[in-house]
Amino acid sequence: MLAKLTLALCVLGTLAAAPAAAGDGPMFVSQGGVGVVHGTTRFIPVGDGQGNNTQLLAISTKDGTEQNQLTLVGQWGLPSTPTGATGISLDGRRMMLADTSAGQTSPSLFTLVDPLTMRIVRQITLKGWFSFDAMSPDGKKLYFIEYTKGAYSGDLSHYIVRAYDLKTNQLAPGRIADRTQKSWVMQGSPVTRTTSTDGRWVYTLYTNPSGYPFIHALDTVRGVAHCVGLPMTNQNGIYNIVLALHGKTLSVHWRSGRPFVNVNTVTWRVSPAHRGGFPWWTLVFLALVPLGLLGRRHHRAARVDHELAKILREEDAPEPELVA
Repeated sequence: MLAKLTLALCVLGTLAAAPAAAGDGPMFVSQGGVGVVHGTTRFIPVGDGQGNNTQLLAISTKDGTEQNQLTLVGQWGLPSTPTGATGISLDGRRMMLADTSAGQTSPSLFTLVDPLTMRIVRQITLKGWFSFDAMSPDGKKLYFIEYTKGAYSGDLSHYIVRAYDLKTNQLAPGRIADRTQKSWVMQGSPVTRTTSTDGRWVYTLYTNPSGYPFIHALDTVRGVAHCVGLPMTNQNGIYNIVLALHGKTLSVHWRSGRPFVNVNTVTWRVSPAHRGGFPWWTLVFLALVPLGLLGRRHHRAARVDHELAKILREEDAPEPELVA
């Protein structure tokens, strides 16, 4: 048991250092790395190094032991944004794997797996250039991104979202779009995403080199979407932004914790976010300053004034620039 545990931990450590195989476009495909976690199990697809087979490993997050594995012919990976892998349903009964060249070649190949039994549920072949986007909480509805200009054009930044019907085993007609903004054109690359606790809504932040970045809010149950533009004049630091859902408010903030904007997920209204309340601890500081200055007021006054001004400047530092 100890040997098995040690071996599994070594394998996990090796995988964490392995480079991800990723393609351009809205959704990447990754092998190795940290994989994706459901419950107490981490799932990691690992290539054999020769391009022939892929091992989907199920590893315990408690002790690092290998619980199960599935061998797949070809090179397969997990759909991922730059901040982490995705592609597993809320109940953990469905996991989507994509060919590592998905979105770059036609046809596009995908494999739907039951990670609990490590069995292939369905293999999906789509004519055209596609990458996987999301699935419904029960894993019965799938959503793909179709590159409208194809890989041969060298432009993978223009795309639409398509639904896939598992009952008929084909793409549903039309596209999933924000009907309130019919002129909206999706383009750019994913930055990060978050999902509602019930797995129904998927919120993905995209860069947009031709305009403002936006959040694509996808209702995976009803198959509808909303696009919410963010008022950012400079997208250089966009990869430091994090999404977090708090009730009906989608918080868009920096990794440091500094707030940026909030999005109301009912009205889709964007409003500036501010730090909560007055920094009362500064009053404590002001109250204690005279005690430290007794007998040495003139000697240290300049330094105290400098430190206090520095603290107040940090608290009053301007929020990231918003567009009116």
